[in-house]
Amino acid sequence: MGCWPAVPGDGSSSPNIFPAELTIDAVFDAYFDCRRHKRNSINQLRFEADLETNLVTLFRELQNGDYKIGRTLAFVVAYPKIREIWAADFRDRVVHHVIYNAISDRFYRRFIRDTYGCIPGRGVHDAMRRTSGFARSITRNWTQPAYALKIDVANFFNSIDKNRLLPLIEWYVPEEWLKQLIRQVLFHDPRMNAKFRSSRALFGRVPRHKSLLHAPDGKGLPIGNLTSQFFANVYMNEVDQFVKHGLKAHYYGRYVDDMILFHTDAGVLNEWYDEIDSFLKEKLEIRLHPNKKWLNRADTGINFVGFIIKPGRTYLRQTSLTRCHQKIRAWERDGSPVDSETLQELADSVNSYLGMLRQVNGYNARKAICKRVESLFLNADEDCTKIWPV
Repeated sequence: MGCWPAVPGDGSSSPNIFPAELTIDAVFDAYFDCRRHKRNSINQLRFEADLETNLVTLFRELQNGDYKIGRTLAFVVAYPKIREIWAADFRDRVVHHVIYNAISDRFYRRFIRDTYGCIPGRGVHDAMRRTSGFARSITRNWTQPAYALKIDVANFFNSIDKNRLLPLIEWYVPEEWLKQLIRQVLFHDPRMNAKFRSSRALFGRVPRHKSLLHAPDGKGLPIGNLTSQFFANVYMNEVDQFVKHGLKAHYYGRYVDDMILFHTDAGVLNEWYDEIDSFLKEKLEIRLHPNKKWLNRADTGINFVGFIIKPGRTYLRQTSLTRCHQKIRAWERDGSPVDSETLQELADSVNSYLGMLRQVNGYNARKAICKRVESLFLNADEDCTKIWPV
């Protein structure tokens, strides 16, 4: 089946890496990055009340090895599907950015081009465009038959084995201070001393196998942290390398744990499915979801990352449009509150859907959404590409 790049434990030497240093500037940079992605939470405002002192104190704790992870906020969200969120304290989020800023580039250089999720410039829009390009290429612009296989990992985040993940990370992390920090974050159990914002009944609605509350020790990453998203990509890079270099799959892409492959022979795709599943079980102790294998002719329509790709056209999945309208209805049921925070949250949510619709022929859908939210308190531009509070 060929070879793929060296991984920890194969006897080869570790790569040459320019070491990252822990500096006060690195902590300040991490704070600004964190603030950019977290708007005015209570923990953030408390931290910023004495910002310089808190950042200097955090730097000294990291430098002296005295840093301790704080309390996690746990809650349940219902959309797009019911799941737990384990949100780190703002101070700990800054530390996550310290780790990410120090090591992300060295990993991104080793990821395949068609890893899309949680990578700058490679979100759902990039995934949609690349997948559409694969489909056109393999079918010679939709003139020849070809097949698409869509698969995903069962119970992905809760199944990640931390002891298998750690050497995959440390292989590219020679800095001792970073190793210690990564180990602390990776093996921290957010269930200990967590603050539960949702009710016990709501947590009970989360399927047991999808709940971190019931994950075995040493398994599972908390959904909601930057490090979890990044570490998950490091974990799945193993299967990416296997598919590209072992199976020699030319048309392949992955968004988090969703994978798509193309070939002119459906039998080859079935063989690849079995080989990928075996690889995942043996190397990573995870498995493909047995009920979510989709194999069909590419021209019947490919449902991937929220879009439907068909010959000559691509459109947003109907369930995504439905969720957008559900958010608007929820706002209306609450009495259409006009406080600035609620309006901004609604605008941000709706704008994310308008952004997806801009990538396809979605003008009529954009127009319908903007018309629905028009009021004295929300404006839309002429092309219905964005809304904002007055």
